[in-house]
Amino acid sequence: MPSGELERRLVAAGVELLAEAGTDALSLREIARRAGVSHGAPRRYFPTRQALLAAIAREGYRALGELVEATIGDHAAEPREALLALGRRYVEFARHEPGMFALMFRHDLLTGNNIGLREESTPLFGVLVEILKRAGQARPTARAGALWAALHGIAQLWHWGTLQVVTGLDDPEPLLVAAVETHLGKVTA
Repeated sequence: MPSGELERRLVAAGVELLAEAGTDALSLREIARRAGVSHGAPRRYFPTRQALLAAIAREGYRALGELVEATIGDHAAEPREALLALGRRYVEFARHEPGMFALMFRHDLLTGNNIGLREESTPLFGVLVEILKRAGQARPTARAGALWAALHGIAQLWHWGTLQVVTGLDDPEPLLVAAVETHLGKVTA
């Protein structure tokens, strides 16, 4: 079996295991078993467990990137609608893929694993910057960073149930609208 194929099988097995059982279940042995290879096989392609986990997380960035690209394509002309749609998609992804979302933002996976995981988030960030530029916003990179932090905070705090308790909301939409309004002015949607 070509090495690229085995690497893909290991990553796919890890993505599947993550979706089914969460981050605590991601052992090299279980990933290897699901991929149908010996428990030592992952080490031949991924020198550390962190490197394999980073490769799995990279798939999450790619999936989120595809969702965002499809979403933005539907709202390309209107920056406010594009940002709201992106925010909705981001929170949805976090809600439907909680294990992957958590894995994607683990600090220990972002550095030192030769996977380039930080670079995987750059295109997503670039989408925010470009929308803010189109909207004529000053300092679009700084605003994009602040908006991403807000969206990530909404997604994470909603997942934990904190925002529902403190706001009494049963839908994150008003929070997304407020985050976008903060960066673009009042949203009429």
